[in-house]
Amino acid sequence: MKKFLAVYVGSAAAHERSGWNQLDETQRRARQAQGMQAWMDWGKAHATSIVDQGSPLGKTKSASPEGLADIKNALAAYVVVQAESHEAAAKLFENHPHFTIFPGDSVEIMECLQLPV
Repeated sequence: MKKFLAVYVGSAAAHERSGWNQLDETQRRARQAQGMQAWMDWGKAHATSIVDQGSPLGKTKSASPEGLADIKNALAAYVVVQAESHEAAAKLFENHPHFTIFPGDSVEIMECLQLPV
């Protein structure tokens, strides 16, 4: 089995498109509860493929030759999964609650390659 890093991506534009800001507090809480249940259900359905549950991601700092800087990016959370192929790993995220219920853009899936010896 190969390992894959899946990164949940979200942007202000996706948030706006989702209509999330137009929901009143009661609607938002109901949608959050629905989304969290769907996410938990997704996790249970794919439990044998999940290597590391991951977590939400916080603020970002960049380290470069120019020094350290506070930056923004679209990365929202991550999870590590295992699958036979890149295609199989990507299929785990079809219709994921991150973008079907929550206002996320997408989930980007990349193989975790072995370090060269």
